[in-house]
Amino acid sequence: QIKQTAKMPVRRRKNAAAAAAPDGTDNSGTRSSANDDKHAKAAKKPTRQTAEEFRGMHLAPLPLVMMVLLCSGALWVLSFRDVMATGRSIAGGMDDAMLHFTKSVDFYDDSKGWKSKQGGLSAVEAVTTDENNMGGLFVRKVGGAAALAFHTQKIAPLVFQPTNAHWSLGHFTPVLAMGAVGNVAVVALYALYLEDLKGADAGEMGLLICVLLLVEALVMLGYALTSRRLAKQSKVSRPLPEGKTPSSIVSKIVFRTVGIVSGFMGLIAARDLLFPGHIISIIPRDDIYLEWTGALIHSPPSGSVESDEQGLEAPLFIGDKFASQLMALYVLLTCACKFVSAFLIRVGKDGSGEAKSKLFWRVQAVGDGLITFMFRLFVGAATSASLDLRWHLMMLGYETFILFIYAFY
Repeated sequence: QIKQTAKMPVRRRKNAAAAAAPDGTDNSGTRSSANDDKHAKAAKKPTRQTAEEFRGMHLAPLPLVMMVLLCSGALWVLSFRDVMATGRSIAGGMDDAMLHFTKSVDFYDDSKGWKSKQGGLSAVEAVTTDENNMGGLFVRKVGGAAALAFHTQKIAPLVFQPTNAHWSLGHFTPVLAMGAVGNVAVVALYALYLEDLKGADAGEMGLLICVLLLVEALVMLGYALTSRRLAKQSKVSRPLPEGKTPSSIVSKIVFRTVGIVSGFMGLIAARDLLFPGHIISIIPRDDIYLEWTGALIHSPPSGSVESDEQGLEAPLFIGDKFASQLMALYVLLTCACKFVSAFLIRVGKDGSGEAKSKLFWRVQAVGDGLITFMFRLFVGAATSASLDLRWHLMMLGYETFILFIYAFY
């Protein structure tokens, strides 16, 4: 009996230890450390909610992306047509009426089947004549290239979003604001010609383009305000680049390059838009340029020889005037995008100025390259009309090179 009573407490202690450690081992210290490791791993592992919040902070809202793809995508296709197949109807009767109004159908010929030039790049002749009107084709192709650059500026940053551009930090606000302002400007030009478009049975196409641009502008403006509000609420801070302050410009080289090259481009484009046919005497051979592009025919300056000879016929070329002013407006908008990126965007307290500017530089580098290519195609035709485009090519090429370097490197 004494032996049995001595063994009972030992068994009870063993049972208590087994209950505390089901695996039969004494691991009170081991279990606490294991629990700590599990909690640490759970804290490090991102939850589903955290991942969704991160995507919401980084990615642009899907409704905005879809709206821009719908509206700007349709206009992008029309602009691509103007560059690669000038005069080809792709949207039915209303598009055909618009092409007849702008006289773009004069440059489209498919009479030889697949051997025809069909308004493509091969339609550019080496010599300008009264019959081929290479100046008019230059206006339409450069206008299409500039329109491509502007509409791509709205699409590319949202669809191909860079990793260093975040929605909640307001990086997309300048792009959205510039896109909305540009859309309203294009709508205003179409509104000025709305009666002429209706007279040429092209009113439906004009109204459709205006509706697409206005709806997109409203959506972009609303999301721009939302993005700006989110940026004010964020408390993200990054070290500023060396030698920079929050009010510093992002790049002095881009600042000077855009100021010189796009400044001259903007001056000529503003003249073609607001004062078509007006000769700027300080620009060499400006009168030759206006004559080659047909500006002296559809908008002869008052009191000039052209006004006396062709003033009565000028209203017959209203479609050419519209195409010329539309080209000037799109070129002016591309210049405005570069001005915003180089002049208005600053480094900022959070150091996000470079990310904002690169959203413009990437697209405008490609757009400048396309416009430069269009100028190069027409060098022979312009030279035959006593217009030298070499200076234009050198300036455009230099700006393209600078933007490309600072956008992608």
